[in-house]
Amino acid sequence: MAKIIVEDREDNTRVPFLRGILIHSLQDTGLSFDAAYELATEIRSSLGDTLLISTDELRMKVLDLLKDRMGQDAATRYEKQKKTLAILVEQRDEQVTPFSRLEYQHCLETIGLSAEEAMDIVATVYKHLVDRRIERLTSRRLGELTYRYLRQSRDLGPAVAHRWLVWRDFVNSGRPLIFLIGGTAGCGKSTVATMLANRLDIVRSQSTDMLREVMRIMMPRQLMPALHTSSFAAWKALPGNPEAIKEVSDTLLVNGYRSQADLLTVAIEAVIQRALRERVSLIIEGVHIHPAFVEKLEKNDDAIVMPVMLGLLKRKQLQRRIRGRGTDAPQRRADRYLEHFDEIWRLQSYLLSEADHANIPIVINTDKDKVFREIMRITIQTLAKDFDSTPQAVFA
Repeated sequence: MAKIIVEDREDNTRVPFLRGILIHSLQDTGLSFDAAYELATEIRSSLGDTLLISTDELRMKVLDLLKDRMGQDAATRYEKQKKTLAILVEQRDEQVTPFSRLEYQHCLETIGLSAEEAMDIVATVYKHLVDRRIERLTSRRLGELTYRYLRQSRDLGPAVAHRWLVWRDFVNSGRPLIFLIGGTAGCGKSTVATMLANRLDIVRSQSTDMLREVMRIMMPRQLMPALHTSSFAAWKALPGNPEAIKEVSDTLLVNGYRSQADLLTVAIEAVIQRALRERVSLIIEGVHIHPAFVEKLEKNDDAIVMPVMLGLLKRKQLQRRIRGRGTDAPQRRADRYLEHFDEIWRLQSYLLSEADHANIPIVINTDKDKVFREIMRITIQTLAKDFDSTPQAVFA
């Protein structure tokens, strides 16, 4: 299909016709993603072999199609967009920022909505503001509008609206959120931790492998041999020269892992305590996040501590992930991990079993977006246990 150029004769500029931009523009009138996609595709097809079209001509085509398919109200809303409405949001600290649909979409995704669901709600809220020519509002009012439209949504409804209340209440509280992401080698701990940090704007993140590296420098092999091995091979450093054993038992494998994990407990606790003193959120990920360690953590009423155990339930999936580690980062030596895959798989079984026994959430990491939504749903369920505010009290 030929490339179509859109010419703005007032500004004397030319840009390519982009269906994605038209889809967003149509969503801003209140259309769902599917409806906007269908209309934008029909517009593109109707242009045929056209190589050049003016912005006014393109706008008339869109208006005619909108009026035909969606009625006069939709066409009127689209026509109003010609005069861009600059919407300003007054935050709790009295700072004023432009309303960003993309940022607000990401905010809605935080409560477990898919990108499409979040885009639909943002489009509905934006339509409300545009129709009423609201150029300035408080973040509290914006939150109330979002709650209303979430609650009224046929596909989302009161349960999702309640998640929004709970999350906004937590965000406004300023309390620190501590994620403890556990799991065996190759299950995606680092990837999930990075994703959480990016989406939740958490600037502090630490891996237990890095803490182990620091401790290795401070503690020579002769003093603490268990530190200087991999978690799945720590059994070889146990007293009694177990290296001579050809096939490691589950008991020996677990004892070796626990001996190494216990050595890291002090370092992990120190990082957590520092974050708590400074009231900042933190993500710690690593194989050394053991359920017994989580249970022994000192309770802190101010912080929310969220342990999560990641896993994969199919051997081939975990093997592919480990091979991928070698492709993405050769220094991680995938071959060595694959040579000890049986021990890694058995160690995962132990960690998942212990997490289940300790009532620590287990998340199967097959899709990163689904994992994010699941972790956030679990987090909000935890927050909801002591949530007793009203909609009027939490928005800000």
